[in-house]
Amino acid sequence: MTSPPTTPVTWPLTWLYAPGDRPDVVAKALASGADVVIVDLEDAVPPERKAYALDATTDLLSSPHPVPIHVRLPSTHDTTAITALAPLPGLAALRIPKVTHGTDIQRIAALAPAVPLHALLESALAIEHAHTIATAHPAVHGIAIGEADLRADLGVGDDSGLDWSRGRVVVAARAADLPPPAQSVHPDIRDLDGLAASCAHGRALGFLGRAAIHPRQLPVIEQAYLPAPEEIAAAEEIVKAAATDAGALALPDGRFVDAAVVAAAHRTLSLARAHRT
Repeated sequence: MTSPPTTPVTWPLTWLYAPGDRPDVVAKALASGADVVIVDLEDAVPPERKAYALDATTDLLSSPHPVPIHVRLPSTHDTTAITALAPLPGLAALRIPKVTHGTDIQRIAALAPAVPLHALLESALAIEHAHTIATAHPAVHGIAIGEADLRADLGVGDDSGLDWSRGRVVVAARAADLPPPAQSVHPDIRDLDGLAASCAHGRALGFLGRAAIHPRQLPVIEQAYLPAPEEIAAAEEIVKAAATDAGALALPDGRFVDAAVVAAAHRTLSLARAHRT
């Protein structure tokens, strides 16, 4: 069974938020080793400092950076921020908070042509429209859940109450041929054991990687989402067997291997290579 060449998996695993009104914190985030830094102009910035945050972020993005920088907009309707940020050479993407309809994406894409957009789904209505949002415009490069707002909207107390919504967004992203969503932030920066357990649960649901609010969370997230040595060994065995067989086959341990299994093995190896240090 020979498999067609697969596109290397270069999806980020760690996404670190930093408040836009704190250039010193943004600078530390850029040096943290995070795959992506998200400069936050929304919840992390008090109303009286939002104008300063936008000015500081505009200065930051006036030149390119080695680390991709996304900016979470103050709102879906802040045309001032959108038009100020869109043409800047240091901007890798815009993150759109509280998206509820595909029209939200279409309107922002018209204001920011050629800028990749990531939609944050933070309400019951957004979850219901997940696939419509994911396919609203070619500029959409990803969708994700804003769990704090979604939890409040649904009145959910127990964490497991969000699992249906999480699964829905994972399926919507796959159906739209987008990368797997990254998990929402774990708000307790001291609870690294809880973070690791939550990441394991998220990975089982189909998420890939996670947003963070402190650099100390980054190694835990990366460790949770990188393929383990035994996963890499199993993937290598599958790829090797598939390369010498013309059809479906069974491995010595009885596992059945078909084209979908081979594609998953290639993704595992590609992800491991992309994040190998």
